[in-house]
Amino acid sequence: LLRAFRRTSGKQTGLGWSGLKRSDTDESTGSAGLAEEDGRETPPAKAENRDAHWVGKILAETGPCIRLSLPTLKLFERVHLVFYRSTEWTEKSLTTIILARIARWNFPEYIVSRSANIFASRSLLLEFEASLRTQHRIDSMLEFNGTPTKDDLRLVLDIFEEVYPRWKALLDEEQQKEDSIYATGEGAYLRRLSPAWVYTRVVHKGAYILGKFKQHEREHQVLNELLEQRLFHTSKRGDWYQRKALLEEHYMHLHLPSPPDCKTTEAKKKHWKRMALQTCERGLQDQLTHLIFHHDLQKRTLKLEKQLKVPKRQQHEFSHVLLTKPAERTFEGVRIEKSPSRNVSRRNSEQNGNGTSTAKPASDRRGAKTIWLDPALSTVVNENTGEETMVEGECSVEDMCLSSYRALGYKGYHSEGGIVRTLFAYLFFDVLFIYIPNVFQTEFQTCPLDLHTDGFYAARMSEVNARLNEISNGEAGRLITDVWEAHHERKTCVVGLDWSFDINDLLEIASAFPAAALSTVMKVMAQEYGQRGGGVPDLFLWKPRDEDTKAGGEVMFAEVKSENDRLSDTQRMWIDVLSGAGVRVELCHALAKEVTTQG
Repeated sequence: LLRAFRRTSGKQTGLGWSGLKRSDTDESTGSAGLAEEDGRETPPAKAENRDAHWVGKILAETGPCIRLSLPTLKLFERVHLVFYRSTEWTEKSLTTIILARIARWNFPEYIVSRSANIFASRSLLLEFEASLRTQHRIDSMLEFNGTPTKDDLRLVLDIFEEVYPRWKALLDEEQQKEDSIYATGEGAYLRRLSPAWVYTRVVHKGAYILGKFKQHEREHQVLNELLEQRLFHTSKRGDWYQRKALLEEHYMHLHLPSPPDCKTTEAKKKHWKRMALQTCERGLQDQLTHLIFHHDLQKRTLKLEKQLKVPKRQQHEFSHVLLTKPAERTFEGVRIEKSPSRNVSRRNSEQNGNGTSTAKPASDRRGAKTIWLDPALSTVVNENTGEETMVEGECSVEDMCLSSYRALGYKGYHSEGGIVRTLFAYLFFDVLFIYIPNVFQTEFQTCPLDLHTDGFYAARMSEVNARLNEISNGEAGRLITDVWEAHHERKTCVVGLDWSFDINDLLEIASAFPAAALSTVMKVMAQEYGQRGGGVPDLFLWKPRDEDTKAGGEVMFAEVKSENDRLSDTQRMWIDVLSGAGVRVELCHALAKEVTTQG
């Protein structure tokens, strides 16, 4: 913890710790009081010693600390891995058991299938732990510390070459287990606790590095090997198909042999474009290719067919999923600007050196939260006179836009995916808790262990697809009602299910949501729950359907952006999925027609 704080403070640029004394920080009186009561003092921070300043501040709050020795810590992590069958440690791991024992939490009923032989030997357990450390090293170099250097890339490539032979051997072993030992579906989750699972991810990263170094022939070979196996990281298959098709379209005519009748360079290029087209077709036909990759594969398919001059009658038809850009809407409102505190202004003045403050309003920083006046009036009662007054309260930019949509006749929530996750929990409740070997290892689970992995969909493909068909046929309302009647009194703990959403609202939403579109959204969640829980547009809006005439009914998502916001990649993905399914999506801009400054 201390190292993390010190590292973060060394990177941040918004606050100046140089020359900061405790007497300068009026807002830290609570911490000062605690330090004085037990006789500890916070050492003064020197300009050149930011680390000492942070250590002093933290120890003033915590008092003396004990750090577990590394062997003891590793022992606890190993016990957690063996007991929970999970590589993710959280502080709630033990709390969950305690709350369940004292009946504070109610868990769903399911069959616990606790395997006794996850690791056939201690050496395999140790190899799995070592593979996790190797994976962490690679992630640190490629993802966690800015743009990787050329030396970082070479080091990752060396790790890939070291791991590659062992990965090939483990693939053969795991395939033999799948063919001869495991019953149907039994090995799906256990494979996540194999070194081969981690090594497959390392090989995936290695293929990326090979591309960076223009080793396209070797990259193509590795991608073929990744696609030939169907046991590990199946959620990446769409990505592998896309990259393989790109290599075949642009580079393989330079590296791999073409048929003897391809004498000229143009003929070789044409041959490999046909190969790329076949790769795209296989990717679209592969049941393990997740929906989010279909659009890019379809675009490349259409482009290649045009370049190859495929006759119109033989071309693919994807018009039913052509994406539309989200409509844009602008709401005007009153933004509230909070004046910088006296201490922040003074520190910035000292840093500037000329007595003038360089502090910027929070709203001027990209990604900063802004404060607005809520256009929806609320009633305030004067305690002395009893007089009622209609006032505008402060709110976030999302809530300001939500109030504006409500004025247009919409109902809605600022849920950022909460509604989608709740709908998924209602609609797939029984699918979540059907018997699948090894995914329910304890009595205290709110979801199967494989939900946040790509193994969830693969292990339940028939059940998930059957449920999607029911949703497409308009059965969503019935499914929601059945779960609510069975579990709402106990408030059963289920991942993603927020019992605070009104059941009548959920039924209205299920009725207004186009059945095929709701099925598509739920399929994305089933395939990539762990990766796609975030990025859903901020606002979920609907207009109820008239149950008598069966007319009307509309569902819409709105992503709210103020001047400082930009769409992230996950947000763009969800906008593509929703618009491709025929759901209306709006990009809502908040414009400050007036700015009010408050001290």
